[in-house]
Amino acid sequence: MASHIERRKFLATLGGVAAAWPLAARAQQAGKAYRIGFLGVTSYAEYRYLVDALRMGLRQLGYEEGKNIVIEYRWAEGKFDRLPALATELVNLNIEVLVTHSTAGALAAKQATSTIPVVMAAGADPVATGLVAGLHRPGGNLTGSMQFWTEVAAKRVELIKEAIPALTSVAVLVQSGAPATHITLTAMERVADTLGLELIPVELKARDDIVASIAAVAAQRARALVLMEGPLWISNVRQIADLALENRLPMISFKTETKAGALLEYGANVADLFYRSAMFVDKILKGTPPADLPIERAVKFDLVVNLNSAKTLGIEVPTSLLIRADEVIE
Repeated sequence: MASHIERRKFLATLGGVAAAWPLAARAQQAGKAYRIGFLGVTSYAEYRYLVDALRMGLRQLGYEEGKNIVIEYRWAEGKFDRLPALATELVNLNIEVLVTHSTAGALAAKQATSTIPVVMAAGADPVATGLVAGLHRPGGNLTGSMQFWTEVAAKRVELIKEAIPALTSVAVLVQSGAPATHITLTAMERVADTLGLELIPVELKARDDIVASIAAVAAQRARALVLMEGPLWISNVRQIADLALENRLPMISFKTETKAGALLEYGANVADLFYRSAMFVDKILKGTPPADLPIERAVKFDLVVNLNSAKTLGIEVPTSLLIRADEVIE
């Protein structure tokens, strides 16, 4: 069994060190192999580091693939319309728990089954999106973690304005069909109005549209780029950041597992949320109904300032941001 120190080293390679919980492996029912379904919104190649965090959490709780658990994976490759069929396919495999991520994945899972427990590894506000009745007592068959996508996206608008006080307009990439987009965009627009910023939505339908979408941002009035959270952004943030730099667009994004090149990063450690989702799986397999497992909320949010990107863009980052940053990249 991996030690606490090993777990911290593991999460550090994913982008941060996470809060710990008891790591002692627990004895499993002799001879029992649990079947777990994983519904991925993008692809394994793009989400591998997050899946690895989930698997690490399961191993440290005593679950080993091929011995006492089997994980069935299905990936939608970024196509939301594939999620319902893939969720149904997993349900028909007689799985005992279905793990997924994002509002789109959670909605598809809930629509596919009202009886099999669903664990949302990370997502937007599940109450606002109608997934659960309440955070403390979710009711129904879904539980898991949320990371305040809406509030964090709005905070990013505030932070980019603080970094560039003369800024008058910012763009935000909007993925077509993402269930939580309207709620998040409304919150961002509210903050932008307060700061005297024009917020310009630019549509992005799929990963193949990234180059054209960034070019469209550069061609418009926007002088900076704010990223929402979401599967498409998480799996393609390095490409988006590189294109933003090429087009001289200061960008603020979420906290990633690698240094992607954004001027600012702000957000929770998504890998840790995937890691902690193993705890929900464990409790459910041991008999606790998901309705009785409170939704966990991310509690630590990190601010990263990339002075290399600032130099490339000719931006002098205010001292007020530098002294509050959890990490400064030089």
